[in-house]
Amino acid sequence: MTFKPRMTSRLEGITVLDELSWRRWNGVVADVWHVRCAAGARGHYVSNDARLFVVLERHGGSTNVQLSAHGTDVSPHPTPHHMSFVPAHMPLWSRIDEPLRLRHLDLHFDVATLSERLGEDLAPDRLATPRLGFADDRLLALARLIAAECSEPGRHDLYGDSLVMALFIDVLQLGRATPARRTPLTERQLRRVTAFIEENCLRNIRLGELAELTDLSQSYFSHAFKAATGLPPHQWHMKARMRRVEAMLARPDLPLTEIAAAAGFADQAHFTRTFRRLAGVTPAAWRRAQRT
Repeated sequence: MTFKPRMTSRLEGITVLDELSWRRWNGVVADVWHVRCAAGARGHYVSNDARLFVVLERHGGSTNVQLSAHGTDVSPHPTPHHMSFVPAHMPLWSRIDEPLRLRHLDLHFDVATLSERLGEDLAPDRLATPRLGFADDRLLALARLIAAECSEPGRHDLYGDSLVMALFIDVLQLGRATPARRTPLTERQLRRVTAFIEENCLRNIRLGELAELTDLSQSYFSHAFKAATGLPPHQWHMKARMRRVEAMLARPDLPLTEIAAAAGFADQAHFTRTFRRLAGVTPAAWRRAQRT
């Protein structure tokens, strides 16, 4: 499912100057805004997702952000390029005392997707702790590169994807933790999962589908599956798919285009590239070798 940030806002005295620039990557949506704020301008924001607000350029007065409507918890004297991490569902108020123009980046995080990509359950306390009006040169450099990709996209999607992942890791200050020893899947769990993979190996299988079969979190399931088999779930799935593909290739009456479609590949070229990467030869060469 495509991640769609959900945020409500009420603005007073704030005018958008340029057309919104934005990009979507796997688990992150980035927006670049250019606005003019009058003296006394105010804003109220609530997002269903955790987000990071980064001031890229500021001309004029300062911006104060707070977690209450009555003026408490105001961040003290933000730097020109300050940023704020706001947890999901946490209301945020902003106040402008003097006229200013502001260009800022908003990053909306799909925590479930990012947690799955990182292969670990993220600490709830880090996700629930706001950080208002702080400065970080490393994060600012990443934010500027991400904003450039929003305004003038030109590089491969993986470039922007790596930038937002690096920024998210830095925002939550995630380190390389010592891996905990995981209990392997039970024999019953392993039989159920591997049978499901064999039955469905010709289509894409989501990690969540496999984890649900064992009533484990996706992160715990991944470690437990590898502890039981020596392989991550994705590699086990690919080996099962290869066995099925090789069985079809052994039938000389089946055209390669038909095998590619049956195996869930976009086209024959995609099928050939993937097969060669895994088997070391093209499907046609593998088939010829079997005949000889």
